[in-house]
Amino acid sequence: MDVAARVTSKGQVTIPKAVRDALGIAEGDEIVFRVEQHRAVLARTPNLLDLAGAVVVPASRRGAAWDEVRTATRRARGAR
Repeated sequence: MDVAARVTSKGQVTIPKAVRDALGIAEGDEIVFRVEQHRAVLARTPNLLDLAGAVVVPASRRGAAWDEVRTATRRARGAR
C-alpha cells in the first residue's frame, strides 16, 4: 500500500487513516520510526503489558527483586 502525506512547516505529518487502520494505530499509541538508508519505516510499538503471562515464571522465582534477576542473569551469562 502506498499512501502519500505532506510534511507541514513544523515537520509534522498526519498518518493517513488507511495506514493507521492497517497498522492498528489508535489515539495515544506510540510509534517508532526506523531509518533504513534513504527511507523511514514506521511501526506501532508493542504494548509490553500485552506480553503479560506469555512467559511461565516458576513459583520460586515470582516476586524476585529486579536487581537479583539482573545479577543472576549476568552470572549465568558469565558477564559482570
